[in-house]
Amino acid sequence: MILFSAVMSAANAQFVATDSMETEKPQTSEKKPGLGKRINNKLSKKYFTTKYDTNYVARPKEKWLLRLLGNQTGNYIHAKGTVHDVYSKYDLHTKTNYTMGLEVNYCDVAATFSINPAKIGGDYNDYEFNFEYHGQKLSFDINYLRATSLKGDMKLGDIDHLDEEGMRMNVVNASAYYIFNNRKFSYPAALFQNYYQLRSAGSWLAGLSVQAGSIKTTEELKERSPLAPEVHLKFANVALGGGYGYNLVLGQRSQWLLHLSAIPSVVVYKHNRLMVNNDEKKDHSLCFNMLFNERVSVVYHFSPRYNIGASLIMSNSIYNNDDIKINQNKWLARAFFGVRF
Repeated sequence: MILFSAVMSAANAQFVATDSMETEKPQTSEKKPGLGKRINNKLSKKYFTTKYDTNYVARPKEKWLLRLLGNQTGNYIHAKGTVHDVYSKYDLHTKTNYTMGLEVNYCDVAATFSINPAKIGGDYNDYEFNFEYHGQKLSFDINYLRATSLKGDMKLGDIDHLDEEGMRMNVVNASAYYIFNNRKFSYPAALFQNYYQLRSAGSWLAGLSVQAGSIKTTEELKERSPLAPEVHLKFANVALGGGYGYNLVLGQRSQWLLHLSAIPSVVVYKHNRLMVNNDEKKDHSLCFNMLFNERVSVVYHFSPRYNIGASLIMSNSIYNNDDIKINQNKWLARAFFGVRF
């Protein structure tokens, strides 16, 4: 009995020790999500977190948006005046630029892939860059154009018409806007379609515009017309202004969205310099000098997943003093078809 009791006590002690070891085994911690999943979680959280008034603006439940884009851009310049007893007049335009592209948007992070058939075929040698951002409170766009395709009617010395390669132009246009009624009025709904505008709403806008660049005659023009004067215009303008934008919603299910906005701005700083045959004239005087930015958009929603539409963005500058009058117009027209999933 003593031996049996000793054996049973040892067995019980062994079981107790085994149970104790099993209960004290350290628990494995949960595996951290990968970098891609963490980024996706942050984008999704930001995507569905909105400060819009949901009676007026709603976020689509689909996070992916694909848009087929067809873009057309152009630039017109009308100018005339007398500088250092040399009279000149210009009615010029750049070659129209056509591109086709695909925009991929995931949770408001978008990338666009586009091609220019004319550039591929060697018929378009200008360079153009466009960037747009449209947010809840802020919206801005940047355009850069480097062109030698300026052509049209021109009176400069013995020249009455300008062919391509006669003048070289570099122009940057940048504009930024603040939307005051940003809880009810949505720029993205009209221009990006990553929001729905459910009810009509408008907003006052405050704007800042910057325009800078240069236009000069080329050596090719001098070779073709030896008597043509050498002209070099440099300009830089900063303008402040305000305007109004409105989204008009039509249809029982808010299928139609019509957008119109305009922001006139007054130039508050300028640095302009014109050289004609090495004679320089600078202009810092007060005169009528304004920049204008307009946007128009039409969107039709076939269903919550499919939409089609078109938009137009215009940038205009007007300069007028006693000697020179200049009017420049830059435009970008776009047609699009979008699908969400």
